[in-house]
Order: sequence, then structure tokens, then C-alpha cells
Amino acid sequence: MRVELMYFDGCPNWTVANERLTEALRAANHNGVTVEHRRVETVEEAEELGFLGSPTIRIDGTDPFASGTEQVGLACRVYATPSGLSGSPTTDQLVQVLS
Repeated sequence: MRVELMYFDGCPNWTVANERLTEALRAANHNGVTVEHRRVETVEEAEELGFLGSPTIRIDGTDPFASGTEQVGLACRVYATPSGLSGSPTTDQLVQVLS
């Protein structure tokens, strides 16, 4: 399994996503999986990668949280969670997509 966390420095939410992703991998018994971190630095790079905002999580190359309405670019991303909108998916949401 390949897990990638893409972010840009202008958005602090990626650190929370990273912590939750680490917890979710452990909870889903994927202890041997390493999260690949990729900093996106330019609009051109965002377009090339299809970067939907920070943080973006891809599992085996697929963004399980993409709704199709997001726009590519250097922006903070918002996720729908059971508690409302958040800058990162919850640990439980991540466990679900990792299982």
C-alpha cells in the first residue's frame, strides 16, 4: 500500500492530518506502511499533480475524499467530518479508507 500526504507550507492543517494518518495506519494494522510526504511549492506543480489543496491524502494514487468539486491549487482544503467541516479527515474516516 502506498500512502502519500501532499501539502504546502501555507496551510498548517497537514500536521494534524499527518498525526491522524499515523494513528489510522496503526489502528488499521498497517504498521509497516510509511507515509510519503510531498511538499507542493508552485501552482504549476499543483496542476501537474492534481493537488486539490492541503492536505491531500492519496492511497495507491487515489484520493478517497475527492468529491469532484474541488479545484486544483495552493489552498487549504476542507473535509466533511461527522462533527462538521475540518481541515483534516478524522482518524476514524482515515481508518475506513485504509481498511
